[in-house]
Amino acid sequence: MNTLSESSVSSAEPTSPVTKPWFVYLVRAANGSLYCGISDDPVRRFATHQSGKGARFFLSSPAVALVYTEACRDKSEALRQERLIKKLKKSAKECLVASAVAGLSI
Repeated sequence: MNTLSESSVSSAEPTSPVTKPWFVYLVRAANGSLYCGISDDPVRRFATHQSGKGARFFLSSPAVALVYTEACRDKSEALRQERLIKKLKKSAKECLVASAVAGLSI
């Protein structure tokens, strides 16, 4: 007969599912414009944009730099942030980029 002893039963608390972070990002195009998008891996996504795939936006002016990333809790939050950023004027988006650069120079 096969029985479980108390020591073999895990008493660990149930864990909540771990969600991977998503990011909202801004990419600068060669003509100076900014593209806003979301991804679970913004560096990989930027490489996709540089290769001319992933967004028609870069057909007329290639992607040159990943200039801003913001971590979000999940995809839903990233989509909300993307909508908010896309509504901003270019000058406000440039402020986001400047704040990201300022945060790097400590």
